[in-house]
Amino acid sequence: MTTTTLAVLVPLLPFLGAIAGLLLGRTAPGFVRPLAVLPTLASLGLAALVAARQGGDGAVDAATELTPTGSVPIELALYVDGFAALTAVLVTVVATCVQIYSTGYLRDDPRYPSYAALVSLFTSAMLLVVYSGDLMVLLVGWEVMGICSYFLVGHYWETPEARAASLKAFLVTKLGDVPFLIGLFALATDAGSFRITRILGAVANGGIEQPTLIALLLLAGVAGKSAQFPLHTWLPDAMAGPTPVSALIHAATMVAAGVYFVARLLPLFEASRAAMTVLAVMAAVTMTGSALAALAQDDIKRVLAYSTIGQLGYMTGALAVADRGAAVFHLLSHGAFKALLFLAAGVIIHAAGTNSLAAMSRMGHLRDRVPDAYWTTTVALLALAAIPPFSGFFSKEAVLGTAEHVVTGHTEHAPAAAGWIVLLAGLVTALLTAAYAIRLWLLAFRGSGPEAPDHGRQPLTMTVVLWVLAVPSLALGGLAFRVLPDWFDGRDLTPTLTTSVLGTGVALVGGIVTYATWRHTTAHAARIPLGAVAAHPEGDPGRVEAEAIASHEPAYGDIAYAPDPSDPGRLLLGPLHRPAAAGFHLDALYTALFVRPVRAGASLVRFLDREVVETYVRGAGTLPRWLGAAVRRAQTGNLQTYVSALLAGTVVLTVAVVLAATGA
Repeated sequence: MTTTTLAVLVPLLPFLGAIAGLLLGRTAPGFVRPLAVLPTLASLGLAALVAARQGGDGAVDAATELTPTGSVPIELALYVDGFAALTAVLVTVVATCVQIYSTGYLRDDPRYPSYAALVSLFTSAMLLVVYSGDLMVLLVGWEVMGICSYFLVGHYWETPEARAASLKAFLVTKLGDVPFLIGLFALATDAGSFRITRILGAVANGGIEQPTLIALLLLAGVAGKSAQFPLHTWLPDAMAGPTPVSALIHAATMVAAGVYFVARLLPLFEASRAAMTVLAVMAAVTMTGSALAALAQDDIKRVLAYSTIGQLGYMTGALAVADRGAAVFHLLSHGAFKALLFLAAGVIIHAAGTNSLAAMSRMGHLRDRVPDAYWTTTVALLALAAIPPFSGFFSKEAVLGTAEHVVTGHTEHAPAAAGWIVLLAGLVTALLTAAYAIRLWLLAFRGSGPEAPDHGRQPLTMTVVLWVLAVPSLALGGLAFRVLPDWFDGRDLTPTLTTSVLGTGVALVGGIVTYATWRHTTAHAARIPLGAVAAHPEGDPGRVEAEAIASHEPAYGDIAYAPDPSDPGRLLLGPLHRPAAAGFHLDALYTALFVRPVRAGASLVRFLDREVVETYVRGAGTLPRWLGAAVRRAQTGNLQTYVSALLAGTVVLTVAVVLAATGA
């Protein structure tokens, strides 16, 4: 087969698996799991083969016109360069791990067939975005992901939290998609095509009339899809979905799409220094604010959610200093360790019976219940904190090194202001990232108190996947930073000495200070006894999470809400802890600025419709109704009455005619 044919099959196989899974889910349930795993696994093999054939050389570029559409044609185009080839491998690796993990995690869930089909469709849509060479075809995958996320986040629709989270994710991302669509049409109008190669050619030749306006419109859609400030608030609430869905969204699909899109069209953004500065500010606010919020969260999945927002901020920061190689490098590295963190969190939640770190800190020997999750989580958190030689160190330092090059004038592709903003925010975030990573590890695994309840062993499919993802989390960065430049335009990704020392130094300081604070608070805290624990029945881990997802009360009652006196985050943040735990009240702000006015407007419209419009409608019908009642009374059924009325009417008409004639 040609490379083009193989590339077409990569997104097609998960799509066919999704269709077959939906059709056979009820009639042949025994085929559901093979149809979920095998097409995605085959897609992984083909994506790896495409990457091997592409080899970082010239891009695979093929297109055929779908249908004549006028002046701007829409083409089924394929464009596979080094970025696309490696990103597709990441997507299929994570999707395969999620599908295998889900066979155990949701083994007793009656809605598993539809869930597995939606995950396959989600994967297919992301692969379409990655391989597409036409912006309108890319838009199809972009929107299908939004629909899939709505259903997957709302998988536990029995809980009001899941229903609200799915609706919020859909509406916020669609809010960003409106200006995004306008920007796409404006860009295609200037370039005369939706083909990415022709658009980049038009950018290089100065054929785009308003690059700043178009770039800012596109950034609105990217901010919504990739959960960047100010449209990031949907992502922490999306934790109401199953943990494997969180791993898929955070590591390889949905949020990665926005970063990948900007990387593909980076020359357009480079054409506007204002857009690059806006991108840098957006990245800086996103990464620092989310890191502070992560340090204050009690729910283990919300900590990881805010962590994802911050790491996406690093990626957009790399793009703001015009280095898509560093951005995609961190995208690949982050995809491995973040998928591992979420899938390990699912094992921990099943073992603990709660999402609450405060409750876990009051359990003894929880790490002994989940040794696989304990060790793999440790590896992933070290990668997240960018401690050498783990993968996160190399990719994060590539971002900081690029910012340093801009600041020192070694590159002029981005304004110096953007370099300073990204560098300073990146160092502060590195400090905070290490702090919340060590805090999560200490509260989850170093708790003291009664022995953690035994909810049974996790299925083998769940633990094996953790070790599979631990390998790239440990080794990807050290092996890849020398190889990836050949795939990424030949840009040097070697960490610089200055940023390596600074980045690692502040990370170590953050970790050491957090550990010392934890030791201090633990020694002086009056521990609250764990009390009686309502043991969950051994069985479906997804059902355990579904019971704990809305609140921690089903497993631990009021104790889960009691502040943990050993939590170092409270002491480190001080007066910032309360607003950081609430996401700096952005949801309340949006409610005051948008939700309440919209509801008030809807109430006014309803009042006007019922009390004004309907009043006029009822009034307009009153006179005909009265006339009808009067005429109805005249219908007596008496023939003599009718003849008398006819004669009387004839006399009246005759007299009227005579009078009229006389007057004339």
